[in-house]
Amino acid sequence: MIIGTRGSGLALAQANLVERLLKENGVETTQLIIKTSGDTFTDRPLHEVAGVGAFVREIDDRMIAGEIDIAVHSMKDLPTIRPPELSIAAVLKRDSPLDVLLTADGSTLDELPDGAVIGTTSMRRRAQLLRYRPDLNIQDLRGNIDTRIRKLKDGLYDGILLAEAGLQRMGWEMDVKQLNPDAFCPSANQGTIVIVTKAGTEAEKAVAFLDHAQSRIETEIERLVITEVEGGCIVPIGAFAEEVEKGVMHVRAEVLALDGSYEVGVDELILTEDYKTEGQRLGHELVKLGGKELVQDAVCQLSGSDAEQSQFN
Repeated sequence: MIIGTRGSGLALAQANLVERLLKENGVETTQLIIKTSGDTFTDRPLHEVAGVGAFVREIDDRMIAGEIDIAVHSMKDLPTIRPPELSIAAVLKRDSPLDVLLTADGSTLDELPDGAVIGTTSMRRRAQLLRYRPDLNIQDLRGNIDTRIRKLKDGLYDGILLAEAGLQRMGWEMDVKQLNPDAFCPSANQGTIVIVTKAGTEAEKAVAFLDHAQSRIETEIERLVITEVEGGCIVPIGAFAEEVEKGVMHVRAEVLALDGSYEVGVDELILTEDYKTEGQRLGHELVKLGGKELVQDAVCQLSGSDAEQSQFN
């Protein structure tokens, strides 16, 4: 079977992991590297890369065309609205969902000087940073994980924000500071690898054993919440569900203004057995609190009046 993947170091590490797990179960695979629009336009912020699923769309197209059997993605890149012929065939056990700060001198977020330059590609992280410390100078940071760390070492930034899971998958041990999810609610599905196949195929059956039930439930809750507010990858929105005891999930979600000056959020314990109903309910609650208006404001500011149709996940 052919695995489609992006060509970055992190994407290849994820594809290699899946390839190894499948081989251990008797499934032989080869890899096909596919360049996506998100990889091509590295000279501009992500919100300026047109279309839904900048890191996914071309891989979906190659799968629908029959050129690949399996696709491996960071699940947070996967749009919530998916082609009907494609299946989320397996959600791997989640790695750390948290954001981390990596600084040039080992400083914590509170220890950084006034006006420190922080790099991030994420509108969510930008807004959360400005809410926490309005004095920080937030600058755009594109490129793969290797490039981002090199820019920090070159002195272009005092610190950068990253997903801890990426460092874990690369096998890099660094002096990073975990950010509290109460103040820095992660992106929906952060820290999770997803395997996509065509529905009803041998490939779907072959990868099913890799599905981790708890991680699938957590990620489905997060996707339900952001779907209700129509929150895509370009807007400041976080959603994080985690099992805190058997049968109980802690769900946090928020939508922020781009400058971090205002936010709406939910923070509740729900019963796992009711997770689909509860995920939708929490999404509706975010809408009632004004989450959809914040999303629309962000889209208009970032992408122009036609962005609502072209940018939402």
